[in-house]
Amino acid sequence: MAKGKGRNKGFSMGGGGGQAGMMQQLQQMQQQLAEAQEKLAIETVTATAGGGAISVTMTGDQKCTDVKIAPEFLEDIDAEMLQDMVLSAVNMALDKSRELAAEKMGPLASGLPF
Repeated sequence: MAKGKGRNKGFSMGGGGGQAGMMQQLQQMQQQLAEAQEKLAIETVTATAGGGAISVTMTGDQKCTDVKIAPEFLEDIDAEMLQDMVLSAVNMALDKSRELAAEKMGPLASGLPF
């Protein structure tokens, strides 16, 4: 094999856009990623448990912003059942938040040049 053949496949070190073009593409994607993350921090999802008596709201970046428990629900429930319902609502909200993030970030990941 001749010297230098087969090396640096897909990456041009000189002129015509090669490495500079890839860097520009990566910087553009980094900016789009940052914008998507900012939007995720604002968007919210809500999950409920106990027939809607408990609701948990989270942002797209998985921060819990609100937990509501209907006062009448507390009259006929024991602590263990309440804990289970809150845990269930939190986990459902996390799942929804992750789905939202995947929906918003997925198109960016599929555009990676490598």
